[in-house]
Amino acid sequence: MPNSQDFNDRMLSLGLARVSEAAAHASARLIGRGDEKAADQAAVNAMRKQLNMLDIKGVVVIGEGERDEAPMLFIGEEVGTGNGPAVDIALDPLEGTTLTAKDMPNALTVIAMAPRGTLLHAPDVYMDKLAIGPGYAKDVVSLEMSPSERVITLARARGVKPEDITCCVLERPRHDDLIAEIRSTGASIRLITDGDVAGVIHCAEADITGIDMYMGSGGAPEGVLAASALKCMGGQMWGRLLFRNDDERGRAAKAGITDLNRIYARDEMVTRDVIFAATGVTDGSIVSGIKREPGYITTETLLMRSKTGSVRRMIYRNPVK
Repeated sequence: MPNSQDFNDRMLSLGLARVSEAAAHASARLIGRGDEKAADQAAVNAMRKQLNMLDIKGVVVIGEGERDEAPMLFIGEEVGTGNGPAVDIALDPLEGTTLTAKDMPNALTVIAMAPRGTLLHAPDVYMDKLAIGPGYAKDVVSLEMSPSERVITLARARGVKPEDITCCVLERPRHDDLIAEIRSTGASIRLITDGDVAGVIHCAEADITGIDMYMGSGGAPEGVLAASALKCMGGQMWGRLLFRNDDERGRAAKAGITDLNRIYARDEMVTRDVIFAATGVTDGSIVSGIKREPGYITTETLLMRSKTGSVRRMIYRNPVK
């Protein structure tokens, strides 16, 4: 069991914000330049450099890929100075590489940190996801329900009609049937082109974002990051890994996953206290994007701690050297 006394989340949180901010700064010059790989690599390099300044014994459990697929911030990579608490790191140096390359909304740099052994080591496969915000009875909806049942049940729990429910769904051909079934209830859908971590976070502030529920399949690593954010902000989330071939099932086995049909609740993906930081790269509905003015660059970062439920919005104005 991890020693939670070693995990001083209050002291580590500001350092985590600096990691997220550095990745956003590095990708700023590539916004709208049409080069997804260059934008991602710039964010990766900056995030890795800052992580290695932190007094932690960190291991990347959600990263850019397996060691042979990612030169930096690969799954299993050790980060930090080697002094301090043993921690798990989940990260997406640039969630929304396409959004950044095209200067479209909601590109973020995202990172979470928790005591060692407490974040799900999700393999790089798809995950079927379902998320709602706070204020509902436990397990009011489930992945076992059909999409229409989820909408109707959530509407009943809110005391509204299904037409008053809005779902967020990643716009992909694989979701055509899902979208049709949701709309058959009268509910509305906000389609997003990329960035399902941001999509899930929207559920936590439904009164502001207008999003009541997130549904659909996306990357499993992003699912763990989204669960980390919801553990801080409040809300419920469930995920079930999806496997298309033996190679993907082999990745699950390598990650220590034996029950391939298991449904993970939020607190099974993130079992202890977690800290989470996300910095805006392009303007979005969660945080503002990078602002450039003569001699300065300004970022906005969302910094959260599950232990206290605190949510900070930090504006960082830094001279350009």
